[in-house]
Amino acid sequence: MLLLDNSAWARLGDRMLPAGRADTVAEWLTSGDLAVCLPFLLEAGYSAQSGAGHESMMADLGHLPRIEIDHVIEHLALDAQRELARVGHHRLPPTDIVIAACAHHAGAGVLHYDRDYDVLAQRTNLSFQSQWLAPAGTL
Repeated sequence: MLLLDNSAWARLGDRMLPAGRADTVAEWLTSGDLAVCLPFLLEAGYSAQSGAGHESMMADLGHLPRIEIDHVIEHLALDAQRELARVGHHRLPPTDIVIAACAHHAGAGVLHYDRDYDVLAQRTNLSFQSQWLAPAGTL
């Protein structure tokens, strides 16, 4: 299972996306292999162009598996930020840290287009698969 990050979600229609990648992601969506969590849902909702667009998007995303944030995930995210601060990387977006903590707790990966997830995987005790939507710098 992969948690969806907005950096990937927002680029699914990009014309530079490698051939077949959007189809692969669509299969993951259909099969339940992509999940969401609150930080992603809030970012996706923020990008909606209208009230109707927001309703439609949230209805579609509501069909995906969801990782709920609990006190364990809160502690994992705070610990990860503390670890990052010790090495000078504490300025990563809080949403990315929470999504990575959700992935760690669920034994999942993160589908993204954002170098921050590589930093989180390399510089913290969070263990998750960092899955790029496309190679870095290509979209």
